[in-house]
Amino acid sequence: MEIALVIGILACAMVLFAREIFPVDVVTVLVLLALIFSGILTPQEAFAGFGSDIIIILACVFIITGALRESGVVDWLAEILGKISRGGERTFLVSMMAAVSALSAFMNNTTVTAILLTPISGLARKNKWSPSKLLMPLSFASILGGTCTLIGTSTNMAVRGYLEAAGLPPLRFFELLPVGIVIVIVGILYMVFFGQKLLPANPVGEDLTSDYGLREYLSEIVIEKDSPLAGQTLRTCDLGTLGFRVLKVLRDKRPKLPRPALKLMEGDVLVINGPVESLMKVRETEGISMRADVKFTDKDLKADDLEILEMLVTPYSSLRGQQISSLDLPARFGVIVLALNRHGHRLREKIKSLHLDTGDVLLLQGPRDSMESLQKSPNFATFGTINPSGHRDAKGLYVLGFLGLAILLSGVGFVPLSAALLTAAMATVLTRCIPIHKVYESVEWRLLVLIAGMTAFGLAMKKSGAADWLAQLIVGGLEPFGGVVIMTGFVIVTVLLTQPMSNAAAALVMLPIALSAAERLDLNSRSFAVAVTLAASVALIAPFEPSSRLVYGPGKYRFFDFIKVGGLLTFLLMIVIVALVPVFWPLHP
Repeated sequence: MEIALVIGILACAMVLFAREIFPVDVVTVLVLLALIFSGILTPQEAFAGFGSDIIIILACVFIITGALRESGVVDWLAEILGKISRGGERTFLVSMMAAVSALSAFMNNTTVTAILLTPISGLARKNKWSPSKLLMPLSFASILGGTCTLIGTSTNMAVRGYLEAAGLPPLRFFELLPVGIVIVIVGILYMVFFGQKLLPANPVGEDLTSDYGLREYLSEIVIEKDSPLAGQTLRTCDLGTLGFRVLKVLRDKRPKLPRPALKLMEGDVLVINGPVESLMKVRETEGISMRADVKFTDKDLKADDLEILEMLVTPYSSLRGQQISSLDLPARFGVIVLALNRHGHRLREKIKSLHLDTGDVLLLQGPRDSMESLQKSPNFATFGTINPSGHRDAKGLYVLGFLGLAILLSGVGFVPLSAALLTAAMATVLTRCIPIHKVYESVEWRLLVLIAGMTAFGLAMKKSGAADWLAQLIVGGLEPFGGVVIMTGFVIVTVLLTQPMSNAAAALVMLPIALSAAERLDLNSRSFAVAVTLAASVALIAPFEPSSRLVYGPGKYRFFDFIKVGGLLTFLLMIVIVALVPVFWPLHP
């Protein structure tokens, strides 16, 4: 009965994770409550993961990553890549993927992708390269680089915590490095010689009006003599009731900034944006005439002080989850949202009701000073710019020094890793390398809840006997073929499980099953633990990883692009894992 309950809870959790009906932390808490009320775990067992040193390690890594972001270290790397780009696209691709992989071995991969996405897309536009040829490799490099060290990805740390709780030796800091380096090299070679050819060569996008399909939603109208609109302000005029937004006003052939207090006059020419059906109603409105056959470009939406830009919603934006209408962007920033690109879909109508998410690209129009203010905001990154922050801070060297010292001291066994990283994080705060209010913003609290909760779920699988039962199912059909084939089966199942679940959650679900199978076959349990850990980190089949979601819209990718390019790379990396893990962690030690 307990086995059935645990597997049923797992199935429900997978559905909720995949459908994203609730946030991952809410689903995790529901799983814990189900395990407690069913009697499978005691409250102490269910909440033990929240007191693990892994939670401290993860939180410290997030803080140090935030400090590196604040100090401009990654911008300095972007500047170096800009110089390398003069050597050609292929040279740039190799250098970029190598640098990103090295950086993400010590930083959160989503943050690395978010910071470098805008300058790399800017370099692509400057050199007339297609951004879509570079952004997916950027995402993949940040994910694969995390396989090299213990802190490179939350999956590695989650596995370390589970092994320690199970009484097994935890993963060492550089234990995965030999296989991780091979994984990175294979990923780079694949993208340079094969993967990039499979990527779409989407145009650079010189005309955003055309890119977002706005032309059919734009029209030019003239305020005629004796029109009832003459004398009304843009805030109070009847155009608003028809669902229109005034994007530009021409008066005596001179552009006027369409501020809410601007009074309309006879002869004014207005560029308006609105639903197609409402544009038809304008023809019937008294005192207004519509100009036919006007072909709009970006130039028509700009004025002397008016600009249009693409803004990316960053992973650390405080606007995530908020409805566009509730943000009141015209009042707060003086800008309006013309359109939104989400996962490759261009949305132009009823966008005010949408809730912002990481990776959304907003097409904004507003005064140039407002745009410059937004570019400095941590809520947005300007897509297509080469240097979004423009600052360099020597404190970034302090942060790198604190991190390096922590790794050295924990590596030689002088202090535990958790204490070393906590000391490094405190040093970055005390030396003001990161503002105190940014400390809590840098921590991915949802991920901490997920790992703590799913660690308890792994215990429930072991305690209930579900892990042994599932291990027997997998081993039963593969045992005659030997340990390597059985390990291959676990690698494949882990990769598939990461599609509906996060990488860390998938690893924590499969780990107790893999360890049980190794024990049943009298094989090296560490070999299976490492194989599951690496398999959870190389699943690139679909854009469900946060790093991949970030580049989905800006790269103008389709879902099938990830399956086509990432699927083959995932297959190659699974071969690498199955071939090398038994070499460094023998099945029969």
